[in-house]
Amino acid sequence: MAENIARVFADAIATDPTRPLLTWYDDATGERTELSGATLANWVAKTANLLADEVALGPGDTAALLLPPHWQTAAVLLGCWSAGLVVADTPGDVDVLFAAAARVAEADAWSAGERYVLALDPFALPMRQVPPGFADYVSEVRAHGDHFTPYASGGKDLVARARRRAGELGIAPGARVLVDAARHPDPVDWLLAPLTAGATIVLCANLDPARLDPRIATEKATHTLT
Repeated sequence: MAENIARVFADAIATDPTRPLLTWYDDATGERTELSGATLANWVAKTANLLADEVALGPGDTAALLLPPHWQTAAVLLGCWSAGLVVADTPGDVDVLFAAAARVAEADAWSAGERYVLALDPFALPMRQVPPGFADYVSEVRAHGDHFTPYASGGKDLVARARRRAGELGIAPGARVLVDAARHPDPVDWLLAPLTAGATIVLCANLDPARLDPRIATEKATHTLT
């Protein structure tokens, strides 16, 4: 049986769930958010339970993401794959759609059964004003359980691609990879390739070149994708 993304994610955090797995920076706002494997796994499980219990979705159903590289995007993607969903690449009919608050207008190109909006707030706070036709992801996901048994079907086709990409990018097992989100917006690059290699991630939005070398030192990054 082909390896799936849920298995890859579980393996990535198995050795030490408390170590930083994904550290997020936004140099435009000064934000820094650090998630251990256990914390990210909690968000992933809650997202998968939201999809399975609230939206009644499962293997073979489809999702669309209008989201930038972000730690919450990682939670949504991994939650979708855990629930067995297929993440669509082109506009069309999908069962659920997740959109950043700044991109809700783009949702008109999709026909979606359920729609969730993400403010991408630094503290993951709920939205004060939710756009019509959307539910607030943060408010909804917090009510769901912390454990989920992933489906074997989730993202199996992506694992081999991510392993190849890890090799192309030179990501070694145990590396701490600093990623310029603007240069590598594909989640295969900034999320899946490091995970399949057993690496941890420092994901940087609006990367300030003047902060690059100090950040490499502070985060003990061993590999950069900039």
